[in-house]
Amino acid sequence: MQVDQYVYFALKSERVSAAEMAAQLGLEPDVATVRGSRKLEPPRPAVHIWQVNGPRSSALPVDDMILTLVDRLEPYAKVIGTVVEELDRHEPGHTATLQVVRFFGDEEDEVAALEVSTLPSIPARYRPLGWHLDRRVLKFLQITHAELDVDEYGDKL
Repeated sequence: MQVDQYVYFALKSERVSAAEMAAQLGLEPDVATVRGSRKLEPPRPAVHIWQVNGPRSSALPVDDMILTLVDRLEPYAKVIGTVVEELDRHEPGHTATLQVVRFFGDEEDEVAALEVSTLPSIPARYRPLGWHLDRRVLKFLQITHAELDVDEYGDKL
């Protein structure tokens, strides 16, 4: 089965801009979204988003993608947690999210992909369907007050 996947960590707010979040965190986002920048009534996007992306490589297991992202954000975990506590005081939940997105293709796509790829470039740990969160990641989620959101899509699921 062919799997396309990515992970990111996002802070969301109706009232605090991504630029303000970046200033509080001391870390610039990879992606910043401005509330109402596409449409004012109703505002679209509905919230400001400060987002840091994990590696974009479907050959990596999801747990390795998450660990790489946590490696990058872990030095900021306590300050992220402080910012999230402040956001949560004034807004409904869902202000901090570790997002996992996976798209599953059919087996014919996988065969075609294997025919054009070089198998030695696929890491030995390649596990497209199974993944886990270790204690370090769980502690990061707890310190940052973040939720884990996993979205999976595919025609044959």
